[in-house]
Amino acid sequence: MKYYELSILKSPLSNLTYQSTQTLQIGTKVLVKLARIKKLCEAVIIKEVEQPTFKCVDINSITDEYYSKDMIEISGFISKYYVCSLGEALSIYTPFDKTLEKEFKYKKFECNISLSLKQQEAYDFLNEKKQALLFANTGSGKTEVYIKAISKHLNEQKQAVLLMPEISLTPQMQKRLEKVFDTSVAIWHSKVTKKRKKEIIEKLLKGEIRLIAGARSSLFLPFKNLGIIVVDEEHDESYKSDSKPRLQTKDLSLYIAKKYEVQLILGSATPSISSFKKVPYYRLTQTFFESKKFIEFDESDTNISAKILNRINNTLNNNHQVIIFLPTRANFKYQICTSCGKSVECPYCSVSMSLHKNDLALKCHYCGYTQQIPEFCPSCNTGIIHNLRVGTAQIEEELKQAFPEKIIKRFDRDEIKTDTKLKSVLNDFNKNKIDILVGTQMLSKGHDYHNVKLAVVLGIDSVLNMNSYKAREKALSLLIQIAGRSGRKGEGEVIIQTKNQEFFEYYFHEADYKDFLDEELEFREDLYPPFVKMARVIFSHANGLKAKDELDKYVKILKENTNIEVVGFGQCSIFKMANKYRYEILVRSSSVKSILQALHSINSTMVTIDMDTTH
Repeated sequence: MKYYELSILKSPLSNLTYQSTQTLQIGTKVLVKLARIKKLCEAVIIKEVEQPTFKCVDINSITDEYYSKDMIEISGFISKYYVCSLGEALSIYTPFDKTLEKEFKYKKFECNISLSLKQQEAYDFLNEKKQALLFANTGSGKTEVYIKAISKHLNEQKQAVLLMPEISLTPQMQKRLEKVFDTSVAIWHSKVTKKRKKEIIEKLLKGEIRLIAGARSSLFLPFKNLGIIVVDEEHDESYKSDSKPRLQTKDLSLYIAKKYEVQLILGSATPSISSFKKVPYYRLTQTFFESKKFIEFDESDTNISAKILNRINNTLNNNHQVIIFLPTRANFKYQICTSCGKSVECPYCSVSMSLHKNDLALKCHYCGYTQQIPEFCPSCNTGIIHNLRVGTAQIEEELKQAFPEKIIKRFDRDEIKTDTKLKSVLNDFNKNKIDILVGTQMLSKGHDYHNVKLAVVLGIDSVLNMNSYKAREKALSLLIQIAGRSGRKGEGEVIIQTKNQEFFEYYFHEADYKDFLDEELEFREDLYPPFVKMARVIFSHANGLKAKDELDKYVKILKENTNIEVVGFGQCSIFKMANKYRYEILVRSSSVKSILQALHSINSTMVTIDMDTTH
């Protein structure tokens, strides 16, 4: 009889020991019985062990699927760093059938892209540094650099993965990649069918597919000989998972690249502060097409002011298209002064407080401090604090009333639910069949709209006033990304509705995004990432009192730990979710080891841990 330590997939349980009469390989996926669970559970063999003192249960059945040594090693890191079980970490990987693995046949890829002098310099820099950041302005041609770097590795008979935020996986990008890599490229994201995914895995194992371009899950496919990882739009928040394990795919890419000596290119026009600080970068500022941007500001409180309507009308009369952007698709809710545009800040946390209309109060979601809604703005003492609400559907309605003859479409996740719908809307827009596109973050992703001459940004103050240390970074980054969609060739106009004109104007006209990053690094020193590690500990339970008791218990324990700092605690900003009441503790430390030891010591069935939280 042989004894094996198994990791139960998707389960928070620690590894368990089972027995089998067969000699099994490490990484084999098996099916086992768990107490009180009727159906069989999937598990992975982690190691062979000595016969334990307790009685073991038999492994029920053995599958043909495997997890490689690298997959198990990386999952081990994920479980330690992102504080989850090994089974939860392994479950993000796609196992594979070893019998399908073949020796790669020699393939030659003709890459006829000729790089400009600056692009060539960037390409050489990225090759030399091995793991580096391509800090490239919108329209400066970073995709050409990616393709050149990928073809180099593919011609060395290696594989490549190009990660993009899911909504950037446009038909346009697919065409560009297929032009160079033909059938050796496959697109991978949540809307790809099960049948197609199975086919992609088989072709990847046989070496017929060498490049996967896809969303964050692409990193967890069974690559045999990975040569390069490219993370496009590396600043994008969709690389951070909001379900367990709450990993940051971009950071994990850096870990994998260093551990396995893989080339890594992080690319963005507005890179994240952590990448800018940690990774060597090359700045690419030259754009391919001569384009001029006219930035204007609108201080109105209405959703679409007369000034904005007038500009839209002029643009449409000149047979050009318009995009209108909102930060979120749902109705967002925020409190803001009608005169100075500032929100009310917590006296203890230097973050904006949130409006709780039912309680007639403003609350800080960091420390739980609460105060009455002030009659006048504390910053200017004259303005009134207003609660503003706006959504894409509402804007679409207003525009249809103003321009009944024009074709107006929404471009958000409620509207674009399938790959086919995405392709058809983008296709129609590129063929000038749509006059105005109203959308959310999806609009800011690298789509090329050559006939767009006006971009209107509404509600950017809601991002700037978020109760997060990343609020300024998110707002400015978003705005630069959106502005980049207007006037890709020739002249383009951007109208920004904001009460914080000075902040945005300074970085658009007098300084640039690099200046912002330098200044923001000074502001964050010793307080926020990338200088310290931050984590959010969330307790949730259907019984609110039980969740509160658990919170109080761990606040006391964590406050006794001198190696970490409890920044704040209290109700979560969304207090009730899926019928559970939620409380949170925010901790930080300059020592990775200390914060991880503290997080791993939390032994609660109610807890979810978000390491490197963006809150």
